[in-house]
Amino acid sequence: MATMVGTQKDLNSLLEQLIELDYDAVEAYDAAIERLAGAPLRETMGGFRKDHLRHIEELSAILRQSGREPPSGPDAKRLLASGKVVIAGLIGDRAILMAMKTNEDDTNTAYERAAGNTVVPAGVKQILQRGLADERRHRAWIEQQVDSLK
Repeated sequence: MATMVGTQKDLNSLLEQLIELDYDAVEAYDAAIERLAGAPLRETMGGFRKDHLRHIEELSAILRQSGREPPSGPDAKRLLASGKVVIAGLIGDRAILMAMKTNEDDTNTAYERAAGNTVVPAGVKQILQRGLADERRHRAWIEQQVDSLK
């Protein structure tokens, strides 16, 4: 699924959509972790899940400072087409990781756009750049695992 998150012209809207995307990612990680056979894979993916939870906390704090209540879950309109719903039907670690790579492609794109968005002040930009570094690390690790399971 292609995401438009990160292109918003209002900082609060941008942060809200990033938070919703991170909640989507947490749900996808929950589904993946539950289905992965390899304990080392589950452990690393659990760490990535924690990164997404940290992103939610950090971005939510910024929204609260501006007087906005942050989202408390994923966007209700999303069907998690490449997330939880798809992962639930997959069998095998490689297939699950390939689905998770698609999710990480979306989060990478969103954080790249957000970190470069002109509505983002410097202090927030630093937080988004750290989030982007996490997303890049997640995707690189998943790609490496997919290649090793061929």
